[in-house]
Amino acid sequence: MNTTETIRKRRSIRKYKHGAIIPDDDIKTILEAAMFAPSACNTRPWEFIVLKSEQAKQTAVKIHPYAKHLNDASIGIIVCAKTELQSGISEGFFPQDCGAAVQNILLQSLELGYGSCWCGIYPGENCVPAFKKNFNIRCTPIALVVIGIADETPAVRGFYDENKVTVL
Repeated sequence: MNTTETIRKRRSIRKYKHGAIIPDDDIKTILEAAMFAPSACNTRPWEFIVLKSEQAKQTAVKIHPYAKHLNDASIGIIVCAKTELQSGISEGFFPQDCGAAVQNILLQSLELGYGSCWCGIYPGENCVPAFKKNFNIRCTPIALVVIGIADETPAVRGFYDENKVTVL
């Protein structure tokens, strides 16, 4: 699959084949892709928490109102921002930097044959402190990415809209 195909085939998957296991090598490949994302001044202000155990996944489901599909998925990845790594001209760019890492996770997961879904955490007033407390996170949780073997094939929702393009 090339980049163009991967971008166009990516979907937000909310139904997974329960009990499917993602090999550790694939998890590492997904995390490597995340860490290849661009970041302001190459600060790489991220940290990743992989939720593999049923207990960890259930904890996340109890916290996040829109992550119930993690119950059947193989793993969840909490993408966190280490904002203290950014200063000067890179300060404050952690949402974009972590967003780029999340997009790489989504695309790499699809390339490996997995479905995924991006569930935002930051700037949720309830989600951020609950994830920090329940997972002993010292930085800022930005997103929860749910990954597993897809048990659905959603229709295409994205499209090119020329009206949203200005050429100067």
